[in-house]
Parts: sequence; structure tokens; C-alpha cells
Amino acid sequence: MALHIPRLNYQHLLYFWAVVRTGSLRQACEELNLSAPTVSAQLRTFEERIGEKLLMKSGRTLVPTEIGRLVFTYAEEIFGLGSDLLSALAQRPTHRPMRLAVGVDDVVPKEIVQRLLEGVLALKHPVQLVCREGTLPHLLAGLQVHELDVVISDAPATPSQNLRSYNHLLGTCSESWMATPALAKRLSGTFPKSLNGIPMLLPTDDTAIRGSLDQWLEKQNVRPIIIGEFEDYALLREFARHGRGIAPVPEVLAEQFRKDSGLVTLGTAGKVRAEFYAISMERKLKHPAVVAILEQAARLFDN
Repeated sequence: MALHIPRLNYQHLLYFWAVVRTGSLRQACEELNLSAPTVSAQLRTFEERIGEKLLMKSGRTLVPTEIGRLVFTYAEEIFGLGSDLLSALAQRPTHRPMRLAVGVDDVVPKEIVQRLLEGVLALKHPVQLVCREGTLPHLLAGLQVHELDVVISDAPATPSQNLRSYNHLLGTCSESWMATPALAKRLSGTFPKSLNGIPMLLPTDDTAIRGSLDQWLEKQNVRPIIIGEFEDYALLREFARHGRGIAPVPEVLAEQFRKDSGLVTLGTAGKVRAEFYAISMERKLKHPAVVAILEQAARLFDN
């Protein structure tokens, strides 16, 4: 006589998990690439099979009921184990290239990303790199559904984002103010007062480093003319290279910018430090290529 074991529909559990994590049916649908009616219908079916109400509205947000919180706790563990399984499979000896999907936050200088990934390409086992760019929330969503193995960002994931992830500090470095020689000649007086009234190019105000730079300028009582704000660091550099303004540059890239773009260093932004993180689903990193990124970071940064 066959033993009857109730079966859990893991697809339904995934939909529920996505809605609770995002707090929104719309955001969950975007993450899952499914329509709202489809997800809503599957959630109703899930609740019918469970025999309990799992979600309720709190203002404009969907939150779990008491039973829903219990189900979500198990879902976190289930999909966390799924991530561990994928990592374990990625480490099996094989003749095929090891795949590494990396999410790159728009605001991280691509020169730093390239240097970090050199450690991956130097591994004895061949690696197939897949790099995707985007905003941090978008990339973290991809990390949660295992489309990405790691995200490189200038800021850590925070508890407010309701995502199961872990931050690994890659390193920090000081910020140098750089400009073309022609623009540097226009400065008068001693640094940093010489930056008063000078055109300046800055990262957008939603970046981690921008707040620190603004505070430093305020503390020095410096009032530059901000003529451009950029999410893409490569675009900021191009404007700086064409003499449109002075720009903050992570110290680890200063020598490269001098050689490649002809920029000169005006001074440093005091104790301001740029930070860089690897964000993963693993508390202890196991993927060999992700471990290689951390090892390369130790060689790159001076912290």
C-alpha cells in the first residue's frame, strides 16, 4: 500500500515568497516576469491548499498573516538551500567553463569592476562571465531568484530592502579630485579653497559616496558650480576628460586616469572613503569565482 504524502507546490511558494519580500504584488510580478492576474490566481490556489489566509493588506503594502509569517520563514530556508545547491553544483569538477553571473551597480566605476574580475579570469578552471548592469534594487531582485551569483556595489544591501542577502566588504579607498591640466591652471589659491566657483562633476545624490563628498565640501566651506550629476561613472569620466569640470576619482584609479585621460590630481577629499561590496546569498562564500573576487580585492585596495 502506497504511503500518501501531501505535496507542496513550490511554484506557489515562490510566488508567495516574492510578494512578501517585495511587499507588493506589482513588484513581485515584475521580478517574476508574470502578470498580476496569474500570480493572484496562484496565490489564491495556494491559500486554498494550505487552508489558511496567508496575506493581508496594510495600507498599500501586502504583509503576511501570522500563518503567512510561518510559511515565509520556511520559504526563506527552502530557497536558501536551493541557492546552496546551485553553488555546490557550480563547484563540481567539469570540463565545461564555470559560469559566473555578476550584477554590477551602475554607479561603480567599470575600471574597478574590470580589475576585480581579472582575478576570476586568472583561475585555472575556465570561467564564462556574464555581467549585467542596473540599479542596486533591480540587481538584488535578480540575486534573490538566482539569476545572479553576486552583485558588486558601492553600498551594502540594507535590512529595509527585506532581502535575504549578505554583504562582503571588498575594500575602501580615498577620493582624489582630478581635472585636466588646462582646468587646473584656472584654480587660484590653496587647495581646497581653490575649488570655489570651479565647475564640478559629481555622482548623483542617490549614490553612497555623494553624501560624504557633499559633507566634505560643506565642511571646507567650498562652493563649486555643479554642472553635472551622473549615475554612470564612465560618462562622468568622459566629461572630466574633456575639461568640463573637476571630478572625484577613487584613489586606486588615479594613476590610470593620469595615464589614460591626462588628468592631474588637485588634492584628496580628506577622510572620505569610497566603499565597495560584494553582495551574495551566501554568508560564507563557496563559489570559487566569487572567492577569487575577494582575493583580488585584497590586492587592489589599501585598507
